[in-house]
Amino acid sequence: MADLHPNLTALAPLLGAWRGRGAGEYPTITSFGYTEEIEFGHVGKPFLTYRQRTSAIDDGRPLHAEVGYLRVPSPGRLEWVLAHPTGIAEIQEGTLTVTDTTIEIELAATTVGRTTSAKDVEALSRSITVTGDSLTYRVRMAAVGQPLQHHLGATLHRMAP
Repeated sequence: MADLHPNLTALAPLLGAWRGRGAGEYPTITSFGYTEEIEFGHVGKPFLTYRQRTSAIDDGRPLHAEVGYLRVPSPGRLEWVLAHPTGIAEIQEGTLTVTDTTIEIELAATTVGRTTSAKDVEALSRSITVTGDSLTYRVRMAAVGQPLQHHLGATLHRMAP
């Protein structure tokens, strides 16, 4: 495997697979629980690869998936490009704070692109905290006439290689 690109050293603790549970809610839907798997990888270039998928807790049916790339254009800055199979593409930018024990990421969409058949999503933002082998996140969304508000939250744990 290629060496991790030097721009990504701060994100090295993300590498690998993560699994856990979360919950979703929004004024226009019924609240739900889900299981999730995330994988961060690299190929030696100045980006991490990202792949995510979720399934319903009650019956295991597939719910959502995302793929994308994370870039660190300068120290303390993060860019995340994401594609969703629902016809949504988003570019998120924000801050990256790293201490000896924690990674904190705060992102907001600078662009949300939609196909003509996709739901009307106007804004997205994410907060991610990684401490040791635990990754916690919150996703906020403004969509279908609703203001920006909490939509998803989960805690995942690093899976053994």
